[in-house]
Amino acid sequence: MIGETTECRMVVHGEQRYTVPDAIQAAPGLVVFRMPNDQAINCPARWRIGHHGGLAIAEAMCRENAFKGVAVLVESGIDWTQDTETIQAAVTGDAIGDLAAKLSWAWCESPGSSYMPGDVTRNGTYTDADIEAAADEFKADGYNALDVMVAMTHRVPWMGLDTEDFNEVHNRIVELSGAA
Repeated sequence: MIGETTECRMVVHGEQRYTVPDAIQAAPGLVVFRMPNDQAINCPARWRIGHHGGLAIAEAMCRENAFKGVAVLVESGIDWTQDTETIQAAVTGDAIGDLAAKLSWAWCESPGSSYMPGDVTRNGTYTDADIEAAADEFKADGYNALDVMVAMTHRVPWMGLDTEDFNEVHNRIVELSGAA
């Protein structure tokens, strides 16, 4: 059922199978899930769009962009409920490039195309301690509200937040740091 949480398979490195317990059925044949923390630790784009057969189709920095990518995939007219081999045989050449370009407008990329050094699995998740530490840092540096916003868009864990969450955290950090 669309919108329900489901368990899905994820194919890693071609043959390894990994079960994701809390994927969201985003459209027929398509799921959206947060990458498990023990997978792709250097990839800040933690949200994946996957095929029900287990292959990754695209990745996004935040959840809301993954769902925008699903809308692009649904609009493509491809029947994602088919098996992987059938889809791969039908979608080739220019169609792949066109689909990739359309996904990029939804801020989705090819799986594994994002890279940051170190463990960035916490991207898009935060704690009150993270907020307090950021506020202390920005206050010490004399940041104003705009400086805080720019800095947050390039740092883990803030850059992976959905818009509403980002705005809420930004406001909390600005208030705690006294940035005006």
